[in-house]
Amino acid sequence: MKGFSKEEKSWIFYDWANSAYSIIITTAVLPLFYKAAATNAGVSAANSTAYLGYTIAIATFILAMISPILGTIADYQGYKKKFFTFFFILGVSATGLLAFIPSDQWLLLLMCYTIATVGSAGANVFYDAFLVDVSDEKRMNRVSAFGFGLGYIGSTIPFIISIAIIILSQIELLPFSTTIASKIAFLITALWWLLFTIPLLKNVHQFHYIEREAILVVNSFKRLGKTIIEIKKYRPLFLFLLAYFFYIDGVGTIISMSTAYGTDLGIGSTDLLIILFVTQVVAAPFAILYGRLAEKFTEKNMLYVGIIIYIIVCIYAYFLETTIDFWILAMLVASSQGGIQALSRSYYAKLVPKKNANEFFGFYNIFGKFASIMGPLLVGFTAQMTGNSKMGVFSLVILFIVGIMALLFVPKPNEISLKEVAEVGKGL
Repeated sequence: MKGFSKEEKSWIFYDWANSAYSIIITTAVLPLFYKAAATNAGVSAANSTAYLGYTIAIATFILAMISPILGTIADYQGYKKKFFTFFFILGVSATGLLAFIPSDQWLLLLMCYTIATVGSAGANVFYDAFLVDVSDEKRMNRVSAFGFGLGYIGSTIPFIISIAIIILSQIELLPFSTTIASKIAFLITALWWLLFTIPLLKNVHQFHYIEREAILVVNSFKRLGKTIIEIKKYRPLFLFLLAYFFYIDGVGTIISMSTAYGTDLGIGSTDLLIILFVTQVVAAPFAILYGRLAEKFTEKNMLYVGIIIYIIVCIYAYFLETTIDFWILAMLVASSQGGIQALSRSYYAKLVPKKNANEFFGFYNIFGKFASIMGPLLVGFTAQMTGNSKMGVFSLVILFIVGIMALLFVPKPNEISLKEVAEVGKGL
């Protein structure tokens, strides 16, 4: 962590805190816990995967609808931290509550997961927007990439503890069931998330903002309407959001549904947990590497690399047969998932007017979240129609192809004149 300021370190540590939620709740333990509960209730594998996809779609739709206006309000002095704190507390509370839901109530489990997802993703909107407050443009790629890298490393600690508890309960070396062990993992996640968010709450503050106005909410809606009109005129920003809409859809869907997909292929829960752990370990240095390579080859070229790897992932997923195949697939994902997310965040941060960062990150979020509705729905619908989860994952390849085609037309940040940025900021 040498070379980073106190504010940058505190910001980076939120990735360390929140990534435990991403792997334990979004990717690993909760999907396995849910799949087992749904199977015991007589729900077929294809249908339970589809219901999980629909749940993710509902949660992201809720957030997508409220993000722009919340982001617009948060641009006013003093509001960014308040909104971040609200969603952070919502997410931590719902995550902890998962531990107290009866294991046979799979529908109630999905409802609580929806609330936790809204809290986690909602906090990330304002966390991402804080990047412009803690770092300058020359350092954004490295800070953003280091955040993802540290997040992967940090998430492995509670993940290892959770895996150990679950496996030890399976072989009866602990005096409680696997169900109880999974619930302990939910509590560990909530506590980890809570503890390591303290540095951000203490040290990160809103530096770029708009002065408060008398009729704040009304003026926020007016600014939002104006932004919707102006964003179409700001071609680089609009084109990037369009590209991001498609390729991040595939990335998010693969991350959130990989465990359910592995279960449908017949891969055991222990193997899945070990694979996911190794994926986190491998992803950490690759995320940091992407940030370093972006300084040499540009963010845009490294985004191309990441998207192409994901296209290969979608094609390869269709031909999966063995656990070894799933290992290969997981390592391909590990090589690019952190890098593509980190560089997307820093690329976008360089394009937006700084004082309107929350408002524009609200749009960044709405594009990403509406995309995240489409991906799980596509997987769920295709899996149900064909009765084959492989077809659902394969269908995602078109999203990456459209994304990379749109990205071709986005200029690099250094090719955009300062006058363009100033004019957009002035118009808002």
